[in-house]
Amino acid sequence: MEKIKVLFVCMGNICRSPTAEGVFAKLIEERGLDHLFSIDSAGTHAYHVGEAPDLRAQRAARERGVELTGIRARKVVFGDFEDFDFLLAMDHNNYGILMAACPDEHKEKIRYFLDFAPHLDVREVPDPYYGGSYGFERVLDLVEAASEGFLQCLHKAGRFSLMA
Repeated sequence: MEKIKVLFVCMGNICRSPTAEGVFAKLIEERGLDHLFSIDSAGTHAYHVGEAPDLRAQRAARERGVELTGIRARKVVFGDFEDFDFLLAMDHNNYGILMAACPDEHKEKIRYFLDFAPHLDVREVPDPYYGGSYGFERVLDLVEAASEGFLQCLHKAGRFSLMA
């Protein structure tokens, strides 16, 4: 069975998308599904390439049992559109950048991550970079809900069995 390849995308790849990567990694590991997925995160801008996630993001995630220290920022590259099954954008700006750069045959792979948590009535994961610790907690709340919703959506679509 070919792995389901997921790329989480924000602007700099040091706050929201690595948090989503870490949260989703923990979720699939806890469910015994990590062997079915290949996950990564990237930014639409190269501001922080090679850097670890923001220390505030790491701290907030660690308090919820999510480890981000092994993640390093990278920029989305053209090959990502072909290589990944899903490119999950954190907000309108990054969604637009992805859609503009993506070849037409791969545009259906680009989605808003929070579309998998419609009960939240928000479509964007807000950038916590310039705010206080509350912003990082809010990001975790949102990506935890979207991660669960995304996993359930894939299961309902027959992408994997929960008995895997």
